[in-house]
Amino acid sequence: MRIISGNHKGRRIVTPQNLAVRPTTDLAKESIFNILNNFFHFDTIHAMDLFAGTGNITYEFAARGALSVISVDNNQQCINFIKKTIEKLNFDNVHVIKADALTFLKSCKQKFNIIFADPPYDSDFFPILPELIFNNNLLLEDGFLIIEHSSFISYKEHPKFYQLRKYGKVHFSIFAENL
Repeated sequence: MRIISGNHKGRRIVTPQNLAVRPTTDLAKESIFNILNNFFHFDTIHAMDLFAGTGNITYEFAARGALSVISVDNNQQCINFIKKTIEKLNFDNVHVIKADALTFLKSCKQKFNIIFADPPYDSDFFPILPELIFNNNLLLEDGFLIIEHSSFISYKEHPKFYQLRKYGKVHFSIFAENL
């Protein structure tokens, strides 16, 4: 895995093989961040990486200068790896939280410009995730929710659905607070 852009552009991050995660591919990550470049100045945003896993998305936001990045995962090995990596990269804009994602969303009071969620593909979080985020008003006025999922999930009927992007087996559903 590598950081695509920002102050650590091209930097490779080697993840431990014992982490039971599925990091977003570099191609898919680069593509989704190219889309986000059209809507956001990264040095003015607050972002959340939900189901952070390796921290792949967290590092991308941090390297691009996000004001703050909240990285949430419930796996202690993932949390330890993210903390070690952000220390090595000197990211002072990242806050790592060990928590169940759904419990965290119910209690979170901060609002974000971008929330990126990448639940395990076999989880049952997909139907309730957008509702938790929108019902708890976690996005700022022009904010985006991006959910990475398999081809078996469709959000096209959701009232805040904006667009679907496909990159091989990776699908991103983008939701917009206001568009």
